[in-house]
Parts: sequence; structure tokens; C-alpha cells
Amino acid sequence: MKTITLCALVLFTMVACKKNSNIENDSNIKNSTISEGNKTSVLETGCYEYSGNGSLIGMEITAINDNVTANLNFAFAKKDKNQGKFVGKLLGDKIIGTYTFMSEGKESSREVAFMFKDNQLIEGFGALNEDGTKFKEIKTIQYQSQMPLVKVDCHD
Repeated sequence: MKTITLCALVLFTMVACKKNSNIENDSNIKNSTISEGNKTSVLETGCYEYSGNGSLIGMEITAINDNVTANLNFAFAKKDKNQGKFVGKLLGDKIIGTYTFMSEGKESSREVAFMFKDNQLIEGFGALNEDGTKFKEIKTIQYQSQMPLVKVDCHD
């Protein structure tokens, strides 16, 4: 009888320790996820801006749903200012779409791309088609801009 009781006690202890170990492992996984979650960037509506060397780039994202819509303005030092609308798709961490803008009194459009990384929008550059309005290959776009747009309070 003592042997059965002792075996039952050992078995019960092993099961209880195993169950407690699983709870600790689950807790570690949740904490790891929470820690990684704090580093995760989330694209939000609002204003993103670069200002430096006499240039100003501003993007006000007004909606994120099936499409990403935004007001987008480029004012490079010693160049004409472009103001317009952006409508594109969010593809993972990339936003690719059409920028329709006014420059020198003329409406134009071109494809633009941004990568969202570390709470910044980084413009992408790549080979364009013959008329310079679309990327030849979206897969080859390079996101290494020296002018990252950072989240700022929107101006009135």
C-alpha cells in the first residue's frame, strides 16, 4: 500500500511540475512577444516630415484602409515645389502608389514608393519606364533615402 501511495505521490509531483513548467514557458513566450511588440512599428494616419538642407518633404496620411491616401508635398532646395495627392497600397512594410501633383502650373503623376521602418517613411528609388512615370520592377526598388520622413504633429 505504501508503494502505491509513494508511486502516486511521485507521479502527482511530476505532473504538477510539468504543468508549472509549461506555465512558465508560456509566460516567457508572452513576455518575449510583448518585448518584441514594443519595437514593432505601426503605420498610422498623421503627418510625416523631413526637413533639412533647405528641403522639406511632408506626407499627411489621411486614411489607411483598402488604400493609403495622403497629401504629399516635395519642396527641394532650389527646385520647384510639388504639391499633390497620393493613393496607394500597403504591401507589408511598403507603400506603393500614384502621386498626382501640380508643378509649374501643370498636373503630372508618377509612381512613388515608401518603406515604413522604425516609425519612419523612407522613399524608394529605382529604374523607371520610358516616360518616367512608373517603376520598371517594384522588386528592385532601393529604400536608402538620406531624407527619412519622421512622425510629427500636423500643422494647421
